[in-house]
Amino acid sequence: MRVIEFKISEKDNGRAIRDFLRDFGVSSALLTKLKRTENGITKNGDFARSIDKIFTNDVLKINIENKGKMPQPLVNSNVTVAYNDEDILVLNKPAFMPVHESRNHQGDTLANVASCYMDRDTSFRAVYRLDRDTSGLVLIAKNELAASKLAGKIKKDYYAVCNGIINENGTIDLPIARLGDSIIKRAVLDGGERAVTHYEAVSRKNNNTLLKINLETGRTHQIRVHFSHIGHSLVGDTLYGGDSELINRQALHCKTIYFTHPITEKAMVIDSEFPDDIKALI
Repeated sequence: MRVIEFKISEKDNGRAIRDFLRDFGVSSALLTKLKRTENGITKNGDFARSIDKIFTNDVLKINIENKGKMPQPLVNSNVTVAYNDEDILVLNKPAFMPVHESRNHQGDTLANVASCYMDRDTSFRAVYRLDRDTSGLVLIAKNELAASKLAGKIKKDYYAVCNGIINENGTIDLPIARLGDSIIKRAVLDGGERAVTHYEAVSRKNNNTLLKINLETGRTHQIRVHFSHIGHSLVGDTLYGGDSELINRQALHCKTIYFTHPITEKAMVIDSEFPDDIKALI
């Protein structure tokens, strides 16, 4: 159970609880659940209905029930915690670790690591996912309210090392679709979904370029496909033509994330170090 408390200020004096909560970001589905939960909504310690009014200095509380089941904890791992509180968890995912469990990955995923830091009776809610071979920060919501408020609202700074020299900054705006009958591979194709990638050249070494990348869209393999298409495949990305001599996976890392905390509503910036294999390239 996550209990969230609000001290009502003068600007919300006389409002209906329902309107106050909806403006805070409580979805209609969650509001319905709160109404069906015993003492899901209280005002000054007493049961309250969503249509009841709130007044200056009232103390409003909502009690969010956790319903779900986390996978088995993975206690001994090389995953570091970048941030952790009652509502969110940020883990620095290493390369070669999937985010979610699957038929071929049981007990060795980021979800299993997250189980060490979350209630067992909740669900694993990664706000976004990274490819198995991509390293970097993954933000996990610990309750339904945090998940809904964060969805689609995370700005991420990716860093990639690509083959060849890129001197200019730019934007790639090219559609991406599944390639033929392949389950995995994507390509720039007419009729695909719009995909927009912004990039900035940071440094150059050994005929490779370190790029800082921001995405407007979140298509599968977007960064890898776009840079392969313009002739600068990511180093190590053998699926899309990259050279694997220097690193045994795509040189791609989600280094920094920016977001508004779903409960405190404070601006958050969380940063991570480059992993050793990318450090060796740059």
